[in-house]
Amino acid sequence: MLCSKLCEGIFKVLVKDIPTTCQVSCLEVLRILSRDKKVLVPVTTKENMQILLRLAKLNESDDSLEKVSEFPVIVESLKCLCNIVFNSQMAQQLSLELNLAAKLCNLLRKCKDRKFISDIKCFDLRLLFLLSLLHTDIRSQLRYELQGLALLTQILESAFSIKWTDEYESAIDRNGPPLSPQETDCAIEALKALFNVTVDSWKAHKESDSHQFRVMAAVLRHCLLIVGPTEDKTEELHSNAVNLLSNVPVSCLDVLICPLTHEETAQEATTLDELPNDKTAEKETVLKNNTMVYNGMNMEAIHVLLNFMEKRIDKGSSYREGLTPVLSLLTECSRAHRNIRKFLKDQVLPPLRDVTNRPEVGSTVRNKLVRLMTHVDLGVKQIAAEFLFVLCKERVDSLLKYTGYGNAAGLLAARGLLAGGRGDNWYSEDEDTDTEEYKNAKPNINLITGHLEEPMPNPIDEMTEEQKEYEAMKLVNMLDKLSRRADVKDPHQDGG
Repeated sequence: MLCSKLCEGIFKVLVKDIPTTCQVSCLEVLRILSRDKKVLVPVTTKENMQILLRLAKLNESDDSLEKVSEFPVIVESLKCLCNIVFNSQMAQQLSLELNLAAKLCNLLRKCKDRKFISDIKCFDLRLLFLLSLLHTDIRSQLRYELQGLALLTQILESAFSIKWTDEYESAIDRNGPPLSPQETDCAIEALKALFNVTVDSWKAHKESDSHQFRVMAAVLRHCLLIVGPTEDKTEELHSNAVNLLSNVPVSCLDVLICPLTHEETAQEATTLDELPNDKTAEKETVLKNNTMVYNGMNMEAIHVLLNFMEKRIDKGSSYREGLTPVLSLLTECSRAHRNIRKFLKDQVLPPLRDVTNRPEVGSTVRNKLVRLMTHVDLGVKQIAAEFLFVLCKERVDSLLKYTGYGNAAGLLAARGLLAGGRGDNWYSEDEDTDTEEYKNAKPNINLITGHLEEPMPNPIDEMTEEQKEYEAMKLVNMLDKLSRRADVKDPHQDGG
């Protein structure tokens, strides 16, 4: 009760013309108090919300952000609005009535090309994310009425300082500094807001939207190839990029890979010539100047996604939230784009040479994914198995070669493919080439376990002729007893 009265008193003070420092102090206290839902109930009114909107520069459409002294007031007001909207259902309804989403987009447009106001952008984006999370109607409004897809993509471009070299290609400064903490936070909030705006876009989207989605995918490719101020921030940035890429229509994900420039092509040819002749299988994938190249295409972004996936596997926990999004993304990319699938097959399922160990034993990416095929979480093991199945062009015989029948049985049973065959999707007819080592070991590979087993010795080979005759007679006597029992009629068989 006392806290609610304190909140009411703060709003009465904020209405007055007081110095900026006093406004900031009042808003800081209000921000702390607004974390308590009980305190918010009596003070969440339209009039109080409008006070905060005015202080956050969300009411004046023509007012520019020129007075640097007002920036702390704007930031604190946005922080208060974030807490209030998150904790109060009344505030959420008032946000719709006050058209808060449109006001936030207008403020973002003022901030878009401005420097030194990252905090304003960051909390504006956070509030936009919360609104789009709590109200499905606002998602539609942001997407179509407010052109939120283009606006938020431009915010990302600004945060990453992107310079376009082609329609969907950006310049990557490999020697440049990492992203600043402020721009990293802005980018993360923009990615989260974009995720809400684009939910279900992969299911149905207008053809006219394809260009915008490709631009966004190109920005996300740039995002994957840069680093944040710390390793944790980089992982958070890439994690949100992965989540958003999952919403992009799969047909638009072709921009994640791009043809090499003339200089890169020359470098690749030099690298191929340097490889020994007995390494022809590895010649398709080369690493030159930190650029992963496959079949004349730059695969850096896909390689980052693959490394991200492996790190999430190595964490050993929270697979459903942390691992399944990137696995699903790589699966869909592989199913839709041949070059991506072939590159991932080369990285995850290289030609088999050593088959002395079980497929699930070891530290390679294949070993880790095969272990997941028998994971206790049904969703995790399904997507891991699906990924490997797609890399094998949904051919049962190819999958069994890399995983063994025992590990693949769950997927094959669910697909009705226990007897063999292939899935419903069409893939190119290029055939896998087996190594000489695998061909030599193949006759002795156990199809259930998927690894090489030495043939068991024949016990008869060490017997004398008398022992063989003795064992044969034992077998004859046992068969005779079984035959006699079968001939004895069951007295209950006919109800006797």
